[in-house]
Amino acid sequence: MTLQSKPNTDDVRIREIKELMPPTHVFHECPVGVKAAQTTFGARQAIHRILHGADDRLLVVIGPCSIHDVDVAIDYARKLQHEMPRFENDLLIVMRVYFEKPRTTVGWKGLINDPRLDNSFRINEGVRLARGLLLQINEMGLPCATEFLDTIMPQYTADLISWGPSVRVRPSRRFIANWPRAFRVQWGSRTEPTAMCGSPSMPFALLSRRTIFYR
Repeated sequence: MTLQSKPNTDDVRIREIKELMPPTHVFHECPVGVKAAQTTFGARQAIHRILHGADDRLLVVIGPCSIHDVDVAIDYARKLQHEMPRFENDLLIVMRVYFEKPRTTVGWKGLINDPRLDNSFRINEGVRLARGLLLQINEMGLPCATEFLDTIMPQYTADLISWGPSVRVRPSRRFIANWPRAFRVQWGSRTEPTAMCGSPSMPFALLSRRTIFYR
């Protein structure tokens, strides 16, 4: 077979490829300050104590299903942070800051994938917006939760996450089982809150294994 007649076997169904900037670039652009780090670390420790019965408060993860407007999200965060002192003896409040839509089969996929809501899919812009928003909210003293749907996006945001639900699929299970950060993980993939939804993932997460990280 000559070079001219060599068939194409790579990216045969790909319309366009855009380069995704590495996480280290985003970290340099949006570094974690002392206040944000203290907020995340403190919330992770508090969640650990709650789950192990050492803290009798209720963990409350509350907020929008998915972020579509950063300014509106900041306004919501300020109002939520204002109410936190009223309930601090009974509740540990963590704000939902979800950037992806796991159950959407068609339509908008979330702020990271399409930050301008116009099918332009400026993912690098979405990553910057997501990390910048997480930084602002944590700087307020309000810890954040988000949902991880793949093995790439957490590497841009996970150092600012206190609670991280993940879907019950093998790549996510493998990734979370090896993730070096100390946030707590909620397993789930279906809409009904049954024990069987996440229980198959628990023994998997107990095992140690190697994982490839993109830096």
